[in-house]
Amino acid sequence: MHRDVQTLVWLVNGLVAWPAKARKRPRAYYTWQGWQHLAEVGSRSLAIVSIIAACTGMILALQAAQQLEKVGALSYVANMVSVTIVKELGPLLTAIILAGRSGAAFCAEIATMQISEEIDALQVIGIDPVRFLVAPKIMAMLIMLPVLTLWADLVGILAGGLFSSLLLGLSLQGYLNQAVLFLGTNDVVASVVKAAGFGGAITVICCWQGFLAREGAADVGRRTTKAVVQSIFMIILLDFFFTALNYIAG
Repeated sequence: MHRDVQTLVWLVNGLVAWPAKARKRPRAYYTWQGWQHLAEVGSRSLAIVSIIAACTGMILALQAAQQLEKVGALSYVANMVSVTIVKELGPLLTAIILAGRSGAAFCAEIATMQISEEIDALQVIGIDPVRFLVAPKIMAMLIMLPVLTLWADLVGILAGGLFSSLLLGLSLQGYLNQAVLFLGTNDVVASVVKAAGFGGAITVICCWQGFLAREGAADVGRRTTKAVVQSIFMIILLDFFFTALNYIAG
C-alpha cells in the first residue's frame, strides 16, 4: 500500500510539473507522442462511440414514448431524450467506452514497459517517463473525450429524432426544434466539464496501475483489469459529484 501511494504521488507531481517543463524544454518526440495519442483516442474511437450513441438515442426515444403516450405527452419525447443524453448518458457512456478501450491500452503499455525495465532505461538516458508516457495520454483524453462526448450527444439526439419520425409518427423538424429549445448552454458546458474530469481520472488511474506492475507478464493482465474497474468506479463517483454540484448551482 505504501508503494502504491508513493507511486501515485510521484505521478501526480510529475503531471503538475509537466507544463513548466514543456515550456522550458520542448522536444519534437514529445509533440509526436501527443499527436499519435490524439489520433488513437479520438479518430479510432469514433465508430464505436457513434454506434453506441445512436443505439442509446433510439432506446431512450422508445422508452420515453412508452411512458409519455400514457399521459398524452408524446411531443415531449425530444425533451426527455436530449436532456438525458446531454446531461448524463453522453459523457458517462463515452467515458466508460474510452476507459475500456484507451485506458486499458494505456495501462498495458506502461505495465509492459515497467516489467521489461524500459521505464528505467528512459530515466537513464534522461527522458522523464511521466512527460514522455503520461502527459501525451492525459492531453489526448482531456481534449478528445469532451469532443467525442459532444459528438455522442449529437448522434444520440439525431438517432432518437429519426427513430421517432419513422416509427412514432413525430415530426423530425418539431423534434429537433423541441430539443434545441429545451437544452441550454449550461447543459452542454456541464457535459463537456464532466467529460474532461472523466478523461483526467481515467488516465491517471490507468497509468498509475501500469507503473505498479512488478510480477511478470501475468501482472499486466491483473493491473489492466484493476485499472478499468477502478476507472469505471471513479467515473460513477465523479458523475454523482458533478450532477450534485450542477443541481446545487442551478
